[in-house]
Amino acid sequence: MATIPERYNASVLLDSNLDAGRSDKVAIYCGDEKITYGQLFDRVCRMGRALLELGVGREERVLLVLGDTPAFPVAFLGAMRIGAVPVPVNPLSRAEDYRYFVEDTNARFIFADDAFVEKLTEALHGYPEQVTLISTGSNKSARYIMADLMAGQSGELSPTDTHRDDMAFWLYTGGSTGNPKGVVHRHHDIPYTCETYARHVLGITEDDVAFSRALYHAYGLGNSISFPFWVGASSVLSPDRPTPLGTLETVQRFRPTLFFSVPTLYNAILNDPKSTQYDLSSIRLCLSAAEPLPPDTWRRWYETFDLSILDGIGSTEMLHVFCSNTSDEIKPGSTGKPVPGYELRLLDEEERPVGLGETGDLYVKGDSSAPYYWNQPAKSEQTMRGDWVFTGDRYRVDEEGFYWYEGRADDMIKVGGEWVSPIEIENTLLEHPTVHEAAVVGVPIDGIMRVKAVVVLANDLSPSTDLVRGLQEWCKDRLQRYQYPHNIDFVEELPKTTLGKIQRFKLREATKVE
Repeated sequence: MATIPERYNASVLLDSNLDAGRSDKVAIYCGDEKITYGQLFDRVCRMGRALLELGVGREERVLLVLGDTPAFPVAFLGAMRIGAVPVPVNPLSRAEDYRYFVEDTNARFIFADDAFVEKLTEALHGYPEQVTLISTGSNKSARYIMADLMAGQSGELSPTDTHRDDMAFWLYTGGSTGNPKGVVHRHHDIPYTCETYARHVLGITEDDVAFSRALYHAYGLGNSISFPFWVGASSVLSPDRPTPLGTLETVQRFRPTLFFSVPTLYNAILNDPKSTQYDLSSIRLCLSAAEPLPPDTWRRWYETFDLSILDGIGSTEMLHVFCSNTSDEIKPGSTGKPVPGYELRLLDEEERPVGLGETGDLYVKGDSSAPYYWNQPAKSEQTMRGDWVFTGDRYRVDEEGFYWYEGRADDMIKVGGEWVSPIEIENTLLEHPTVHEAAVVGVPIDGIMRVKAVVVLANDLSPSTDLVRGLQEWCKDRLQRYQYPHNIDFVEELPKTTLGKIQRFKLREATKVE
């Protein structure tokens, strides 16, 4: 593990590439635009100077409501370079969410793509403090245009002399209840994830081209900015909605070597009959995170494209993936083994270690962990427990050291005195040829907890009583008898986050067992 200097500013990821002679190498591909490392460095310096001229101070939060375009790394790194704190948020949030982000961060400046300026203006109506909108496009409703601000600046800007443990940026993480939590990350967290996951799992080099999505999310931020800029690789950005064929067209056009996605999109690509017409031969590694990758999806992807998917688990609190399969060690359906640089442990409800093969709460330790949630001391104390972070995930570990996801702590279902993992049932249902997607939740029926499956059928099939019975028998034959779904509902689509994670709490709240 490389030693990170005491005085360190994470924006120097760019400086190292200029020092290595990569000024003319393409750092970012986005549509028809190609931006070299030299050009990107110049834009970041211009942006930093513009923010200083506007009066942005050290550790002052700057909100980023941006899609996956070059404006994101320019604003993100430009703010960090002057010691300010960029705060990317989901650009598809509601107006009331925007208002909460502004209030929680106390941000006085917001970068926004044109598509979100109107909603932000609505969110800021009646806000007592002055907040300045900066449009990355040409929306005249904003106070400033980003390009105009940068045009008035020139010259290299040295990074602010920040400490490696100074606040560098925030990311927001949500939950089933309450407002999103502002996760505070430090300058040294970025290189730490590079020295761990990027080095040991990706084996990334300057010859790689990375393609990922959702830069506002910890997963996409690492994949598209931290990791490629760390070694001088190239990053492919796409602002378009991530459809199966649109994703494949981007892969075929830019020929990435590293393809990062989530299980929902992998599954959607496989279910599109046109997917096999595309050339994926440039890819050397496919990566997955954000939710568990079903073994059936892994198998189908391998059979279709002759590519393995390396599944792993990370969190916003840890900044990136801390447990993963690798090219050398892989078990489909598992989350792999701890990434070098991280320690894992499984504890029971009394915080005692569980035995081999037993299910426990997952705790992780590593130097990329966030120290706290902003303005939420009680939740910080619940999650950040000394050097360890309580993930809220339930896992078991096998005799070879592979970790197996059993569900979120609040998703586990107790039936007849036995704990039931929704993931096991979902994976079993997904192996049935009639099932396109499935989610399993626990629901009380006459005061007794029962297992309920919500299923999206494949190939325009119609629900029927016979199909319900068939799926129940399918599960009984492959699982413990008490693990089968007592009730099955059929829907056209499952509620998901913008990253494709199934929102089981919405199924519990919105569906009614008859």
